[in-house]
Amino acid sequence: MEFATRSLSSQESRVVLTLAEHGLKEVGRQEIINILGVRPQAADHVIRSLRRKGWLERASWGRYLLIPPEMGPDSLGEGNVLALASRIADPYYFGYGTAATHYGLTTQHRHIIWLVTPVRVRDRHLLDTEVRIVNPVKRKFFGFGPVDILGYQVMMSDREKTAIDCIDRPRLAGGEGEAATIFAMTCRRIDWHKAESYLERIGSKTLVRRFGWLVDHVGADMPEGMRAHLSELAIGKSKSFLGPKKPKRGAIGYQSDWQLTVNVSNEELRESAGLARQQRVNRGT
Repeated sequence: MEFATRSLSSQESRVVLTLAEHGLKEVGRQEIINILGVRPQAADHVIRSLRRKGWLERASWGRYLLIPPEMGPDSLGEGNVLALASRIADPYYFGYGTAATHYGLTTQHRHIIWLVTPVRVRDRHLLDTEVRIVNPVKRKFFGFGPVDILGYQVMMSDREKTAIDCIDRPRLAGGEGEAATIFAMTCRRIDWHKAESYLERIGSKTLVRRFGWLVDHVGADMPEGMRAHLSELAIGKSKSFLGPKKPKRGAIGYQSDWQLTVNVSNEELRESAGLARQQRVNRGT
């Protein structure tokens, strides 16, 4: 679609200026009818024109988002897609690879938005982006809050929950190698006590074991008291894996310190090995 032309007719200008003056970022069809004081068919014509010119984008049936005037002609981007996707379900949060991209924890270019919600809704396409729905178990639906995306507030997992979610379900972060890199990058600014409380709340030995092993793998400095506590939480007879349960050629194998079988190769984890330690050295130079 071509959004280079963002000029306005008098009626279109009345809608945009009214919304801007009142600080409104979302509007319904009936509200536009009231603003213009015209018949529904005439208002629909204005709405279609504003959408074609890139001033409005449909969020849901009969509801539209205003693309702020200050954004200029290049009004469509990931931020706008997130604003649109935030209307799919409530409650929700954006997580996994989507949150990692927001925080600058990954350089992978993504064409998928991961929307986490207990609501049963279908995957869908918005603009040129696929929105995939993740329905978590109840105990894992936490650790998120509002962030500003180009003037719109959306719910996003925080850094600690993003890292934990990614090592919990690496496929949604781009695979085990990318999840490990995201974890290493998070360690630059991680709140260790918050992460510890999150792991306790989720109550998964496998997740604790993955977290502990990856701390050592990326060379991060976990507080000694936390290490001892997580080591206790990791004790048990159950088997835990990072990667598939079936062994693969070149896999790292069983790690007794954390009772974890790492069925991922050194090559896949090469970029994240010692990465947190390297960042610490770089900051000191």
